[in-house]
Amino acid sequence: METTSRVGAQGAAPSTTSTSEASVASEGGPAARRTVDGYLRASFPWYGLDEAFTGPRWLMQVGTSADGTVQHGSTGHGDEPSIRADASTAEKERFVAVVTVAASPVRRSGDGTGVLDATSVSSAAWLAGSGLLAYTWPPHLDYSLRDHWLDQQTEAAFELADDLDGPEWSALSLPVDGVPTPFHYRESEYGWVLAGTTGAGVHLGAYGRGMSAYGLGFAVIRDITTYT
Repeated sequence: METTSRVGAQGAAPSTTSTSEASVASEGGPAARRTVDGYLRASFPWYGLDEAFTGPRWLMQVGTSADGTVQHGSTGHGDEPSIRADASTAEKERFVAVVTVAASPVRRSGDGTGVLDATSVSSAAWLAGSGLLAYTWPPHLDYSLRDHWLDQQTEAAFELADDLDGPEWSALSLPVDGVPTPFHYRESEYGWVLAGTTGAGVHLGAYGRGMSAYGLGFAVIRDITTYT
């Protein structure tokens, strides 16, 4: 699969930022995300929900390659989700995270040590799927079982992202900068995930819970510093 894969966001894992949205859980949640610096270093536009959404907007995290190049990241909308929500809490949470992935071909890594994977819509699907898992924790599991459960579910998310034409996915058209755009969409007991490609040289993924994906719209973020 052409993806920002589990080997470290198209190459070696960076030392200061995560290469997978799922690592939000291990990095301490919201407090570990609060910086706009990485977003400002990106060479591609960031996407979020369009102006029809009037709720809170917040920064999540960016992923970089070994040479520090920003390659993907996420922005949050609505309630900041709990990493370990029980059933009653999860039902009350209403949030959408939008994942922006720079479209890139196969290329040499910046440090010359290997080849970086190309990115595709599957990359966005994988990051969105693993992102949703970061905020999913069945209430009957204790800490000792968390890693095992997460490994199993992350593997499943990776396989699903590699089969976007499979039966687990359906088609959904949503506006991106006002233009109807096709997305791959799936639901699970934990929330929903979607992924598509824009005309601006980026792939988009999104995941959420408590807010329906139907009726959402996406747009370029004109000023990322408005996200707190």
